[in-house]
Amino acid sequence: MQLALVHARYQLLEIIRIPVAVFGSAFFPAAAMIFFVVPFAGDDAVGATYATASMVTFSVMSANIFQYGVGVAEDRDQPWNPYTRTLPAGPAPRFAGRVLAGLALTYLSLIPVVVIGATLTAAQLTPAAFLLALGTVAVISVPFTLMGLAIGYSLPSKAAIVVAQVVFLPLAFGGGLLSAPGDAPGFIEMIAPYLPTRGAAELMWSAVGDYAVEPLALIMLGVWVVLLAALAGWAYRRDEGRRFS
Repeated sequence: MQLALVHARYQLLEIIRIPVAVFGSAFFPAAAMIFFVVPFAGDDAVGATYATASMVTFSVMSANIFQYGVGVAEDRDQPWNPYTRTLPAGPAPRFAGRVLAGLALTYLSLIPVVVIGATLTAAQLTPAAFLLALGTVAVISVPFTLMGLAIGYSLPSKAAIVVAQVVFLPLAFGGGLLSAPGDAPGFIEMIAPYLPTRGAAELMWSAVGDYAVEPLALIMLGVWVVLLAALAGWAYRRDEGRRFS
């Protein structure tokens, strides 16, 4: 655990040295809150609460896909990376450290969304629901962390940036993150349960309000986790084989 914390500290220092990396993860969800949620749902307590939860999901997805997808790909291009894989501690502390650092930055990227929701909208949340939502953030980070790792270990850095951008917006729109529960266009409502973003959003909605999670969305979220874990594992093993062959 101590080695994992050392690696997490190293990862955090590397990212904090370039503040725009943190700013980028927080900017789009915060901008969406200001331009869409505040003027259109800000006065409706229930609507604002669900909309803020959607933007939290949006931020979690953004932070993890770009952080792992682009960050891992860039790390693989560094001469230092192959050396660290030969150290006696093995890959586990580095991987655990990266996950801990990623989770810390995910929570950091949520601060603007939460502050805007609390000060500029009528969103309401009990302390118990707030704590439940904090725990749910860690749960819904899993599929997007795995997606980022799969991208990062599969592609060179320039390609990883493009793929992360191409994947990001369709998942957000297709999962219904930019509309209230049940208010998305018919086509979106039809495909949303099959995307990981919808299952993640519904978990957040259920954490902050009286929302019953659709079983299909939850099942598909589990399917996505299994598939993405398999893909990320395959990409990592392939990259290991190329490095040491």
